[in-house]
Amino acid sequence: MNITLASGSPEKFKGGAVIVGAFADGTLTGAGKSLDAATKGRLSALLKRGELDEAAGSTLWLHELPGIAADRVLVVSLGKPDAMGPRAYRDAAAGAAKALASGKAADAALALSAEVPGLSLAWRVETGSRILADGAYRFDYPRAKKDDKPRGAQKVVLLVDGKVDANVESALARGLAVAEGIALTKDLGNLGGNVCNPGYLAETAKKLGKEFKFPVEVLERKDMEALGMHSLLSVGRASYSPCKMIVMQYRGGKKGAKPIVLVGKGVTFDTGGVSLKPGAGLDEMKYDMCGAGSVIGVFRTIARLKLPLNVVGIIPAVENMPGGNASRPGDVVRSMSGQTIEILNTDAEGRLILCDALTYAERYEPECVIDLATLTGACVIALGAHASGLYANDDALAAELLKAGNDTGDRAWQMPLWEDYMSQLKSNFADMSNLGGPPAGSITAALFLSRFTKAYKWAHIDIAGTSSVSGEAKGATGRPVPLVAQFLLRRAGVAAD
Repeated sequence: MNITLASGSPEKFKGGAVIVGAFADGTLTGAGKSLDAATKGRLSALLKRGELDEAAGSTLWLHELPGIAADRVLVVSLGKPDAMGPRAYRDAAAGAAKALASGKAADAALALSAEVPGLSLAWRVETGSRILADGAYRFDYPRAKKDDKPRGAQKVVLLVDGKVDANVESALARGLAVAEGIALTKDLGNLGGNVCNPGYLAETAKKLGKEFKFPVEVLERKDMEALGMHSLLSVGRASYSPCKMIVMQYRGGKKGAKPIVLVGKGVTFDTGGVSLKPGAGLDEMKYDMCGAGSVIGVFRTIARLKLPLNVVGIIPAVENMPGGNASRPGDVVRSMSGQTIEILNTDAEGRLILCDALTYAERYEPECVIDLATLTGACVIALGAHASGLYANDDALAAELLKAGNDTGDRAWQMPLWEDYMSQLKSNFADMSNLGGPPAGSITAALFLSRFTKAYKWAHIDIAGTSSVSGEAKGATGRPVPLVAQFLLRRAGVAAD
C-alpha cells in the first residue's frame, strides 16, 4: 500500500473511497461535517438510522452520495465520545484498514480527523499509517498458479487539516518504517521450517546488512564451541540444519556510546526434541523463532529511519529435533558463563540458547539488553494473547517498555522476578536445572535467564501468546515490533507524543 499525505477537503477527493469517522451518537468529526454539508445532510440522516455499530472500528459503506466526488464513503465508528482516546483511535484505524484491504476501492482518502485528548496530529499520522500499512499485509505463500491480481486499496492519502509540514512527514515515515519491520517479521514467522531454518535467518540478516550498510557476523559451530556455548549447541545437535549465532551491529549513534542490545530466540522449528511435543498444533512450532524475526524486523525499522542510536542484535538460531545425537533428559551441559545446567526436559530449550546469547552480550558493555522470546506456554496461560509477559532486573527499564507498549497498543504486563521462586530450579547434579516444574513456569524461565544477566540492565519479553494467532486467521502478528520500535524511538528522542 502506497500511503501519502495531503491537505484538502474530503468531499473533493476523486477516487474509490473517502473515509471519515463518526461517534456512536451520530456526531461527525470535522471531515464528516464537510461531507454532510456537501450531501445537504444526507450523511447525518443515514447515521441517525443506527446502521453503524457503536463499537470503535465498526464500518459502514455508503454508495453514490450526492455532492461527493468519491465513488464510496466509508464511515468508521469512533465509539462513544467520552471514551475517545488512543485505543479507540487505533481501533478505528484498524477497522478502516480491514475494510480497505477487503473492499473494491483501488484508492482512498482517509480523513479520521477526530482529536485524541493529549495526543498530537503527528501521533495520529504515525499510528494511522502504521496500522493501515499493517492491515494491507498479505503473506505471499507458494501457489501452483500465482495470483498477481491486485486486492484492496493500493493507494491511500491521509488528509490532514492545514499544511503538511516536516513534523507530519516525519511521523508518516516512522509509521511506515515500523510497518515495514512488522511485515518482515511476519514473513519470517509465516515461512515453513523447511525454508526458514537457521541458515535462512542468517542470510536474511546479511541481506539486510548489505542493504543498509551495517555489519553482520555469523558464528558457526566451531566458533561457538571455541567460546564455550555448549548449552546453545546442545539444542541443535540432532538437526540437519547447523546452528548459527547471528550478530548485527547498527551504528547510528555517537562513536563509543554504549549500545542497546536486542536478543531474539531463534528456534526455527521446535519438535521438543527427545521430550517430543504432542502432534496437535505442531505446525505452529515454526513460530518459535518469532523473537529472532522481531529483532530482524526492528533492525529494518531503525535502519530505514537512520535512528541516532547504537544497537546490537544477537540471534541464537537453532532447530530442535529428535535424533541419535539429540540431547537427553539428565544430560548436563556447561554454558558460556561457566555455569552448568541439568537438562530435565529438552522442550525447555529456548532458555538453553538464550543463556549463551545473553552471556555473549556482555562483551558490548551494553546500555541495556532486551530479549524477545516465545519462551513459555505458561505465559499464555497467565496472560493469554493480549499482553506479553515482561520481566526486568531494572524498574526504570521496565517502565519504559511498559509505556512503549501502552503507547502503541502492543501491551505488556510486568511479572514478578522474585528470588522466592529460584529454589524450583535446583539440581542435584548441576548449578541449576532447565525446568522449574508446572507452577509459575514463565517466572522460573525468566529467573533462569536472570542468572546470566548480572552484568547489565536487562528485560525479558515473553511473546509466546502474542507473536502468532491460531485458527482461521492463523499467522504471525509481528509483535512485539511496535513496542520495541517505540522504545527505541523514545530513546532516540523522535517519538510522537
